[in-house]
Amino acid sequence: MIKYSVLYPNIKNGTFDHAYYRDVHLPLIKSRMGAFCHSYAIDKIPENAPADAPFIAACHIYCNSMEDFEQGMKDNAADFVADVANFTNIEPVKMIFEVVV
Repeated sequence: MIKYSVLYPNIKNGTFDHAYYRDVHLPLIKSRMGAFCHSYAIDKIPENAPADAPFIAACHIYCNSMEDFEQGMKDNAADFVADVANFTNIEPVKMIFEVVV
C-alpha cells in the first residue's frame, strides 16, 4: 500500500478553508479516483495549537499500489490542482510513502 500525503505549511497570510477541503475537495478526489483510491484521511491542526506549528492541515490518500495511484490520477490531476484555489493560497508539500504497518 502507498500513501500520498499533501501537507500545508503554516505560513504568514496563509488561508485554508477546512470545510471546503473536507466536504468538497477530498470527496471529489475519492469520487474521481474511484476504486483506485482505497481511502483517505484529513488532518486539521487543533484550534489551541501553538502559533508556530509547522503545518495547518494535511491529507493522506491511500492506494493499494503505486500503479493504482497513477491510474486514479492519470485523467484527473489537472482538475484536482485547479480546485486548490477554492480552499487555500498555500503551496503544499507532497510526499509518497510506502505504508509499512
